[in-house]
Amino acid sequence: MPSSVTWSDDERRRFVADGVLIRRGLVQGTVLSRARDLVGGWLAEAYDPARLTAYTERSFAPELEEHPGLLALYQRSSLAELAEDLLRPARPVPVTRAQIQIRLPHGARQPVKRMHVDGVSCPHLEPSDLRTFTFIVGVVLDGSATADAGALHYVPGGHHRMARYFATDWVLGQPAQTPDDIDAQDGTALIAEPGDVVVMHHLVPHRVGLNTSSTPRVMAYFRVHHTLHPDIALRALSDPWLEYPALAALARPGTA
Repeated sequence: MPSSVTWSDDERRRFVADGVLIRRGLVQGTVLSRARDLVGGWLAEAYDPARLTAYTERSFAPELEEHPGLLALYQRSSLAELAEDLLRPARPVPVTRAQIQIRLPHGARQPVKRMHVDGVSCPHLEPSDLRTFTFIVGVVLDGSATADAGALHYVPGGHHRMARYFATDWVLGQPAQTPDDIDAQDGTALIAEPGDVVVMHHLVPHRVGLNTSSTPRVMAYFRVHHTLHPDIALRALSDPWLEYPALAALARPGTA
């Protein structure tokens, strides 16, 4: 296990500004290889091409979402400690499920999502459903570390724009997920390789494109919720630091 289980002051400021952090090579060894083998086995033996759209909208390998070998990515690395550190002194709800996302190789005809934030006006949800969270943690299990290999693309600092949008131009139940100026952006690719960890604020708009490489892009995601999230989820859409007591001061104008 890595010795550092906290975020540095520079990382905290970067998260406030950009909404995204990366820890390189955080998950290694048998924890990583076991999870990769589990998903690889499912892809070879249980994948149903007819359900590709459903997998893409929700999760690949749904039978494995509570498997100890996948949860170990979060629970047996430093991820749980890092999640707690980001919310301190508040605490996150224990993570009990993984989501698997795979971008199939060779430019497969797979649904491509536009810029969006998760859990708001999703096509597979009722318009009034709100299934948000505080932040998401992604672990790269397999794939090429290039922008055209199914990498996540995000809008740096887009969480600030989205908070203004949710405060002034959005109501619960409308179909539009993002304002036009966000929707039109291609985003910045998060270049990462197996074992790297991505942490992204819930309000950061993002999308995933085609994978033109020869290797599937496999990600395991864990949604982290502040303990009070069910009660403050709607308010948190327009107040990006409501759930981050230790970061609220850094987010105030003029704070170094």
